[in-house]
Amino acid sequence: MTIIDRFLEQVAANAAAAQPLDVRIGARWTAVAVELNGEIRGGLSSTLGGSDEHHHGKGVPVKDAGRLLTYSAAQLMALAHSESLEETSVGFATINALMDMDVDACIKVNAADVVAERGAGKSIAVVGHFPFTPQLRTIAKTLWVLELRPREEDLPAGMAAEVLPQADIVALTGTSLLNHTFEDLIALCRRDAFVIMLGGTTPLSPILFEYGVDAVAGTLLTDPAAALIAVSQGATFPQIPGKRLLTMFRE
Repeated sequence: MTIIDRFLEQVAANAAAAQPLDVRIGARWTAVAVELNGEIRGGLSSTLGGSDEHHHGKGVPVKDAGRLLTYSAAQLMALAHSESLEETSVGFATINALMDMDVDACIKVNAADVVAERGAGKSIAVVGHFPFTPQLRTIAKTLWVLELRPREEDLPAGMAAEVLPQADIVALTGTSLLNHTFEDLIALCRRDAFVIMLGGTTPLSPILFEYGVDAVAGTLLTDPAAALIAVSQGATFPQIPGKRLLTMFRE
């Protein structure tokens, strides 16, 4: 059973009771809103994809674009298994909307601060380019940034097998779930390394602890309607209103 299957199993009961209300696939973020037991819930995911190949007769990124609200919540979340990155984004946004989050088990802390505190003087590997990487360069003994599209001092993602086993601290982007690389990446991390998964895509689920993640930094939408409007208008993550950043640690 893959980790995606584990997430789907975790939210299956909620999916059966939920009614999809809205799906927005923005330039940078995807958001899904559902009604569950009289409550409006929302979930986020990075929007991956956007390849020009879809404009030249090589298929469509979202098979039922314009008709996604005819899907049940279970059908929407099942898109997490899609080979289309845009559909996978919808699937994870739905999973996050359906996830029962134990807010009392979370603390409000900036994930960048957690990485900086744990990584001072140590070797840090960051999978995905985050705005806080320049700060980490000033405090880390060694910093590697792995990216599918490297820029400046980034390294190509293909070097993960060489880099991750050397890292004392590993920061994994939640988009590793979207492109189905998470399980390969976590297997490369040392058992004694501190691993944090972060980003708006990241499900606030203790299931990640079972795979060796030590801290999970995700997002709870407190105003789904406002978030959906911003997402559909091309908002960056800081521009999305109505959200709380929460972090849970493995005991």
